[in-house]
Amino acid sequence: MIYLSNQEFKHQAVQLILEEGETVTQAAHELGLHENTLYRWVTEVKKDGEQAFLGSGNLKPEEKSLRDLQKKMRDLEEENEILKKAMHSFAKDRR
Repeated sequence: MIYLSNQEFKHQAVQLILEEGETVTQAAHELGLHENTLYRWVTEVKKDGEQAFLGSGNLKPEEKSLRDLQKKMRDLEEENEILKKAMHSFAKDRR
């Protein structure tokens, strides 16, 4: 018996439709899935290719980049606030 990861199973199910010419109805019946599920998977593969179905906790490269940039922006904003407070404190000491 061959075991596939969830991602591999989804890709192979979509491959039945896109590469082997089965209809969504045929593939859904064969795999015991609802047709809407397969339509959604096909849409995801057409949109994201091999990056489709990365799974929980795994981000697509553009999502990871966006998350990293957002974190960097929060860190810089925090550092900026600290520097503003320090400048204000030094200005008081000079008076």
